[in-house]
Amino acid sequence: MTQDTSPMADTVADDLVDEDFETIADYHRMAAHHFQAAAKHHLAAAAADDEGDDETNARHAFLAYRHQLNGVQCAEIAMMESDTLDDEFDVPSEDDAH
Repeated sequence: MTQDTSPMADTVADDLVDEDFETIADYHRMAAHHFQAAAKHHLAAAAADDEGDDETNARHAFLAYRHQLNGVQCAEIAMMESDTLDDEFDVPSEDDAH
């Protein structure tokens, strides 16, 4: 299993990492980058397992998990920073109870 090491993929990842996150879209893009990297590492771990290479399998599984956690974190930030979602479960104030 080979990983995508194209210059274009590296450039996009570097741009995402080097720039400060200024918009919600930046967080969505970074989440997508991490989820894509996690998928590639899962495929590499599976290939290593098929070949009986336990060390490579473990290394790729760890990297996949780390990218997954980073992806979830970026997705959560994007969701929490979004102003388009209203809280449907607003706690009623004491004035509303009377």
